[in-house]
Amino acid sequence: MAFRVLSRRILDNIHCSTAMKPRNTCHTSLSTATVSSSSPATTLNLEDVEQLFGSVSTKQLLRSSAIQHAMAVDSLVDLGIWVTKVKVFESGMLRDLVTTTMRHTLYANYCAGEDAAAAGRSILALNDTGLRSMLAFGAEDALDNEGCDENLQGFLHSVEVTKSLPPSSVSFVIVKITAICPMVLLERLSDLLRWQKKDPSVVLPWKQDSFPIFAESSPLYHTQKRPEPLTPEEESDLQLVNQRLLKLCQKCEEANVPLLVDAEDTTVQPAIDYFTYSSAIMHNKDNKPIVFGTIQTYLKDAKERLLLTTKAAEKMGVPMGLKLVRGAYMSRESKLAKSLGFASPVHSTIQDTHNCFNDCSSFMLEKVANGPGSVVLATHNIESGKLAVEKAHELGVEKVNQKLEFAQLYGMSEALSYGLSNAGFRVSKYMPFGPVEMTMPYLIRRAEENRGVLAASGFDRQLTRKELARRLKALVF
Repeated sequence: MAFRVLSRRILDNIHCSTAMKPRNTCHTSLSTATVSSSSPATTLNLEDVEQLFGSVSTKQLLRSSAIQHAMAVDSLVDLGIWVTKVKVFESGMLRDLVTTTMRHTLYANYCAGEDAAAAGRSILALNDTGLRSMLAFGAEDALDNEGCDENLQGFLHSVEVTKSLPPSSVSFVIVKITAICPMVLLERLSDLLRWQKKDPSVVLPWKQDSFPIFAESSPLYHTQKRPEPLTPEEESDLQLVNQRLLKLCQKCEEANVPLLVDAEDTTVQPAIDYFTYSSAIMHNKDNKPIVFGTIQTYLKDAKERLLLTTKAAEKMGVPMGLKLVRGAYMSRESKLAKSLGFASPVHSTIQDTHNCFNDCSSFMLEKVANGPGSVVLATHNIESGKLAVEKAHELGVEKVNQKLEFAQLYGMSEALSYGLSNAGFRVSKYMPFGPVEMTMPYLIRRAEENRGVLAASGFDRQLTRKELARRLKALVF
């Protein structure tokens, strides 16, 4: 399969982000309550390292520990990022050296393999430890229809691969709309949607039924003047995008695996939400969401948009699936807003972001416990995990455990993943796959993210060291 050349936009995007087969099987401190007698779950135990890492090989622990400590060194991360951005990296021996180094370090730790077959083997290994997988073909931005069509084949093949894997070992297939819709068109659609929010009299003849995309507090400063309507060529390209997404949704329906749409920055997120919600209206039926959207809670308007979306879905009788995540483009968002003379759309403090994530999680847990829909809580934050467990117990775990998935990135927050799984919740790991060159932007984001943004990173290092020391002691004595 051919792969597209990565755009400079991706390589420049080096900001933070976060992204389930139950070993057993879903917002408020570490719960000491026991689950109902019908459930094997007991408590969320993040202290017993032998239990947490019992299914992880010593080789994996050593590699993970080395990478965790290396990523904690700011100067080392800065050097690695700089090397990938200099012109000499675009070809020659330096690129080969960096790619080889990446393949045996960051790539081996954070990616599932170079192709779908390798990813399948990683999923099987993970499934044996009691965790599920979110299968993510590593394509990101597409520049033209040819690239979109090639990327679509990668996503469709991902769905096909799930049919050969154990039932429920893959919880979701991930899609990035940026990979199946040309970036320029996404920007144009987002501009038109923002302008319609500013001026409701604007008619967009191409627009299908959707849920609310904006709240009153949503940023609209990206679109400074009235955009021109779509040209006939752009409308033709839009129809191609609709066809690609329809084909992917139908493929997921046939394979009985949900499709989860990843979020991007606010420059193009309105169009992504539009595609997601219009697809959800078409495919989500009978209390079984096929299409899941993503809400980034580091944005100030996140909770307001969540309330509007779920209210509209409920009114239309559409079961809504949503992933909650903190967010991935903080630096970019703040820089753009400042350049246009506006306040950042991102919460002013990390605690405000934590509070927003936890509030949205609590709301969604109550929503799915008492009605249709499902929620994915994608978090590496220990306290958020504890709060969600406590909320699940408060609601009655049996009411939400089939409607809730916890998620963490492959190679990160292993203690939290296994702790939640051991406590009886469904847990997935986000499993990107593809050639090293294709996944490079993803790897750069992981390196950037691991140097202190996540509250779990230091905790993981501590627990990994403790388990390695325990194994060494057992070996010696």
